[in-house]
Amino acid sequence: MFIGLLAGIGVAHAQLPQVTLKSIDGSTVQSETLSNDGKPFIIDFFATWCKPCNRELSAIAEVYDEWQEETGVKIYAVSIDQGQNINKVKPLVDQNEWEYEVLLDPNSELLKALGGQMIPFVVVVDGNGNIVSKHSGYTDGAEDELINEVRALVAN
Repeated sequence: MFIGLLAGIGVAHAQLPQVTLKSIDGSTVQSETLSNDGKPFIIDFFATWCKPCNRELSAIAEVYDEWQEETGVKIYAVSIDQGQNINKVKPLVDQNEWEYEVLLDPNSELLKALGGQMIPFVVVVDGNGNIVSKHSGYTDGAEDELINEVRALVAN
């Protein structure tokens, strides 16, 4: 389900909130520092137990190399797994051969700060760090809409 664009052209865009996350190897990452060298990026919230999330990340993985080659887009996959499930994140990522930068948000702080209430929840951010759209849920083929948004950002 598409939530919609947050702001029109010429209107100030929201920036990423300040939340402390962990990388999959345990180092600390500040959410407001997420970037992609001036190119758009996507933050995709998931959990190991969320079937639609895993379908979405797997569907994107199939075309991720092409997306990167065409637009330079980067994907941050952010797990909201908690407790014992947090130990299942790396095996899931490895098993699916996801080449994303994987971050951990076990208290869903970043998810909530961005207005997400359910997963999968995807945020598209332009090359200047401005949030341009948010999407909740996943239906097969929704990744095409994401890359089209990124293409539009790269074209401007």
